[in-house]
Amino acid sequence: MKRAMISVAKWAWFGLLMLIAFGYMASGLSKPGEVDENETPTGVRQVSAENAVLDGAEQLAETRIPTLDAAAGASSAQLNSSESVDSIESVVDAVNLARQQAMLDAEVESAPTADWMTICRRLSLAMVGSGMSLEEIRHLESLPASERESAHLESLLHDGRFHDYWGERWMRYLVNDEGPFLVFRRRRFGHWLSENIAANRPYDAIVRDLITAEGLWTDRPQVNFLTVTFDSNDGSPDPVRLAARTCRAFLGLRIDCLQCHDDFLGNVNLGDADDRRGGRQQDFHQLAAFYSSAKTNGLQGVRTEDVDYKFQYLDADDTVDVEATVPYQSDLLPQDGNPRERLAHWVTHPEHRQFSRAAIHRFWALMFGRSITDAVDNLPLDEAANPVLDPIIEDFQSHRDIHRTIRIIAATDAFRADSKADYEITARHENNFAAFPLTRLRAEQVAGAITQASKIKSIDRQSSLLVQLMRFGAINDFLKRYGDLGENEFSKDGITIPQRLMMLNGNVLNEAAKSEPLLNTTGHLKSFAKDDSLAVDVAFLCLLNRHASEAEVEYFADKLQQADGRGNGLVDLFWMLANSTEFAWNH
Repeated sequence: MKRAMISVAKWAWFGLLMLIAFGYMASGLSKPGEVDENETPTGVRQVSAENAVLDGAEQLAETRIPTLDAAAGASSAQLNSSESVDSIESVVDAVNLARQQAMLDAEVESAPTADWMTICRRLSLAMVGSGMSLEEIRHLESLPASERESAHLESLLHDGRFHDYWGERWMRYLVNDEGPFLVFRRRRFGHWLSENIAANRPYDAIVRDLITAEGLWTDRPQVNFLTVTFDSNDGSPDPVRLAARTCRAFLGLRIDCLQCHDDFLGNVNLGDADDRRGGRQQDFHQLAAFYSSAKTNGLQGVRTEDVDYKFQYLDADDTVDVEATVPYQSDLLPQDGNPRERLAHWVTHPEHRQFSRAAIHRFWALMFGRSITDAVDNLPLDEAANPVLDPIIEDFQSHRDIHRTIRIIAATDAFRADSKADYEITARHENNFAAFPLTRLRAEQVAGAITQASKIKSIDRQSSLLVQLMRFGAINDFLKRYGDLGENEFSKDGITIPQRLMMLNGNVLNEAAKSEPLLNTTGHLKSFAKDDSLAVDVAFLCLLNRHASEAEVEYFADKLQQADGRGNGLVDLFWMLANSTEFAWNH
């Protein structure tokens, strides 16, 4: 009898521990308001699944969304003091004025301003790679209408999801996806970028750190910008690849062809503004010579030594020593300092407009989902400037502030314009900023939007470990099967048949749509939505980030009544909305 009682007690303890472990994985054990200071420096609140599903802001409990309230006093005060003298409003006004002129010249009419939900969805897709969660929508609905867009933007700027997502997007054009084993630590590099974006370090300081990086790739994550090229140069930084990457990523110039020959087609024009000339083979290799000073020194990692670059030019008989110099605006190149410090100073010089121009074109493309030009990394020096971007470029030359630039872009009429109007929107409207351009979501945005829509709460660093692991696995699996554009992230290629089939039949969507009672949206709707009309509306909010129209509510509520069980009907509704054109496009 005693042995039986001991056995029962052991199994009871085991069962209790299992329940605690499951509860931790499913919903987390963090106390309300107990949040990492680095994660959400603003006020935080909690919401239950039931209250999130219920209709109306009056049902909203305390939410976990960063807000612009008294809890954010220090952050807001700092923002106001730093921008009170040099307000972004004047920059936004200048951009809007240039847009008006562009539309006038093109003889097109502006689309109306989009509603707040559409604008906030754009912000989420651009900054965190997914649509809004129901938790975020319910919180924003509780705020005055005039504050919703700005509150959501400030929330995202302080959100770890934004820092991680933009860090990942930056890695695409800085190091791409692959690198040599052991000496290239992509994940470490991504964390470093994320931390710099979170701290809002000046953009030029980040770039200088990359160009002048020294040390071990494990201890100094920025060194991975150099070590990713080790496999093509016998275990040392490859000057040729680094020169090409520097021009594309930081200057928006494609001079790769000059590696082999002079430019005979007029595609690359260098030299100073008053003396433009065709690109020469020497231009490329003289720039590459700066990186020849980066040497691998055993356990000390990468160290800076003297320039040691030799090359045999086309049609030359002998190999010659190549002097390190720059292909234009050489007056900005300092005479003192080690080679890579001199190069970094030239690239990021306050008077080097091409550096700011390249940064703004890329930030604009990240926010809009497509580049203004054919390629975001091909901005010839002799190309006419875009008047709409000029005020932002000039502001960036003075501030080099990433967060400030995002605030400016998000406040422009071009970003806030609708994609539809009561007349036909053409490419002419989009090219002249009269309407927000329709762009197909990137693969990771599709996966991120599906996984976020499957949950009531925002999936972030405060989510349970189980939910974070599920999201990580789902996105990786989706990218592997759907395909990833890599550094060609702004390609305008259309969707392929295999990709369409992946959306229709893929495991990621099937798992997200399951009527799982503890974790999934469909399960919560089945349990907490008081009627089918509310269930339909909440499904639209989760997937499309908008309320369903009266006709849509009536139609789909009737379909739910006809379904073989409410749970199956909700799964079908989730699947249908996720496969809609509206879900797969930014608009």
